[in-house]
Amino acid sequence: MDRTKRRGELEMGMGVGEAGYRERIARRAAQELRTGMIVNLGIGIPTLVADYIPADVKVVFHAENGILGSGPRPERGAENPMLCNAGGFPVTLLPGASCFDSVTAFAIIRQGLLDVTILGALEVSQTGDIANWIVPGKRVPGMGGAMELAQKAKQVMVLTTHLDKNGRSKIVRECRLPLTAKGAASLIITDMAVLEVRQDGLYLREVMEPYSLADVIAVTEAELKTDGEVAIFH
Repeated sequence: MDRTKRRGELEMGMGVGEAGYRERIARRAAQELRTGMIVNLGIGIPTLVADYIPADVKVVFHAENGILGSGPRPERGAENPMLCNAGGFPVTLLPGASCFDSVTAFAIIRQGLLDVTILGALEVSQTGDIANWIVPGKRVPGMGGAMELAQKAKQVMVLTTHLDKNGRSKIVRECRLPLTAKGAASLIITDMAVLEVRQDGLYLREVMEPYSLADVIAVTEAELKTDGEVAIFH
């Protein structure tokens, strides 16, 4: 089965490209957050989550470069060059926000004060192992803060595409790349599915439209379980 071709056919049928799926992953992740949570957003798709928080949900976003209380992306032309997230992208500050040094930012992480961290990944195993710091064929400066975030946050959510650019499953039985953290992820949201890591296995909670249950099972390396009926996320 040509997995990349199959996904492309479905995307064309929906009229939704890669950017649209990135935003839909972020929108689905935002639904998991609750008022009062302190949440760290990793680089990549996770940075989009702040744009989709419902108006009645008050979340405090944390960034490793020293922000507590960042908001959604500014409108084009309204960016402040002095305000960015850990990935270097412009952000806004909500009323009551605080800016400080990275020492303080990492003290918040290491004390276990984060309710949720939302990370990207290159691979996630069916037992919640995360590999997200070595990009094959590229030089990287190091692991960064992902190791501490994955170990210290009360909940770890992973946002990623279901397949890599070569059509291989990123949801695997065992990670092949060097690990960032072992058994850390509890929820995985991809452009195809919402998956929950439990003690007895990896459960398929939702399938992203336009995919079917059969589509997800066919392209996923990891063994999937269900509780019965699987919901559809539109």
